[in-house]
Amino acid sequence: MVSTDQPTEAAEVPPAGQGPQPSDTGTAKRQVPSFLVIGVLSTLFYLLLYVVARRFVDPQVANLVALAVSAVANTAANRRFTFGITGSEGALRHQLQGAVAFVIGLGLSSGALALLDLAAPNASKTVEVAGLVAANGLATVVRFLLMKVWVFRTK
Repeated sequence: MVSTDQPTEAAEVPPAGQGPQPSDTGTAKRQVPSFLVIGVLSTLFYLLLYVVARRFVDPQVANLVALAVSAVANTAANRRFTFGITGSEGALRHQLQGAVAFVIGLGLSSGALALLDLAAPNASKTVEVAGLVAANGLATVVRFLLMKVWVFRTK
């Protein structure tokens, strides 16, 4: 057991239930790999949802549903693992701020689908998915920057 009378080099443990705050989360050097892993898993989840929904609805509706569901999970995972924030304090605000990234991603992916429909109206679902992967790549960069400088910024 470590005495609390003597200073230690270890970081202080936050009170129970509060978890680390954004200022404790480290630099982009640590955050980027975590963000990338979560991004890959979120993209796979999104694509799975899209492909399943696409069997029943048109591309734009499938995109909206898949992106909405995966965006909530993505924000929660990045909040916890990339930016080290635990507990429920601020979670709703973070999800609402994450919704801005969702809207940007929705605009990019919906735009990609609309352009594809104009350029190749009879494109296969495989081509649709390829276009969505490209749009999601751009949206991922925007999402990381928004999360880093606005949603989970250090104070």
